[in-house]
Amino acid sequence: MFADLVLGLAAFPLVMVLLNLPAYRTPARATGRPAVSVLIPARNEERNIGPACAAVLASDGVDLELIVLDDHSADATAEIVRGIADSRVTLAGAPPLPAGWSGKQHACMQLSRLARHDLLLFVDADVRLARDALSRMAGYMHRHDVALASGFPRQLVGSWAERLLLPLIHFLLLGYLPLAAMRRSSAPALGAGCGQLMMVRRDAYDRIGGHAAVRASLHDGIMLPRAFRRAGMMTGLFDASRFARCRMYRDAREVWEGLGKNATEGMATPVALPVWTVLLGVGHVLPLFGVMVWPSVETGLALGASLGARLLLALRFRQPVLSALLHPAGVATLLALQWTALARAMRGRPAIWRGRAYPAP
Repeated sequence: MFADLVLGLAAFPLVMVLLNLPAYRTPARATGRPAVSVLIPARNEERNIGPACAAVLASDGVDLELIVLDDHSADATAEIVRGIADSRVTLAGAPPLPAGWSGKQHACMQLSRLARHDLLLFVDADVRLARDALSRMAGYMHRHDVALASGFPRQLVGSWAERLLLPLIHFLLLGYLPLAAMRRSSAPALGAGCGQLMMVRRDAYDRIGGHAAVRASLHDGIMLPRAFRRAGMMTGLFDASRFARCRMYRDAREVWEGLGKNATEGMATPVALPVWTVLLGVGHVLPLFGVMVWPSVETGLALGASLGARLLLALRFRQPVLSALLHPAGVATLLALQWTALARAMRGRPAIWRGRAYPAP
């Protein structure tokens, strides 16, 4: 009976991936020439801001404005933006961070107030957009009745920590979120997105109060879509991996701190984490031990299903194959990170990010 449970938990995300992949598509370009406000919050981004702005300004098929908010950077971020000789670029400075706000949400709120167009794209400074990216995202908004749409860029990885953990983003998204149900229902629990790349309709954004609706959040990728859905509006997901790429972290310390900072708004809650530990631990860590210690047909099939889902995703999203083969180790590391984040929150210790301390929720 237990072996059947292991097999079922391992096979479930494989089935979901097979169902979701055909529906998770790259949007077509917009017809006409849509107008888009591209909004980049930037805090100590001298390494990224120049290439990020250059990529946006190279966009074709759209009328755009690019607004960068320098969020009290201690490096050359502002100077780099000032040096860009393009009338479409505006540099603004962030006011002091009010109590109860996270830095990014406050910066995005300020950016929205400066924007002129009806389509707002919030994009992180470490994302690089292809020339057709804005047109494709605007086209998705024009063809779908959604207030917010988000896509996951191709995640570039270098260190072993990045290779082990970051490809799990697509595994968790497409292995456990039923896209068909998400597109039929506005239930907040089905809301998902990527905080690196989010496009919203201005009128809908203003209706929910903008980023003030998630002012304290460190995980806008989940919380902002759910805020729209709580207001009865639909959100959408598309595959951005063919027109956007991102190197989110650079080493193991950044990976651990970056994924841990917002864990308690997603998986690492006292109710959710034990459930995720069963789903992931039993379904994707235990099969490897089963094959080695008590081999059976069920454990062999479970390991095959678990690795099969990851290999499919690796091929589709150009992820490292070795990372897929190390899937049990990646899942075990992810669960350790989540339990560490939960323990930190329960002890009342703040999350640290970009030089700011955020108290546990």
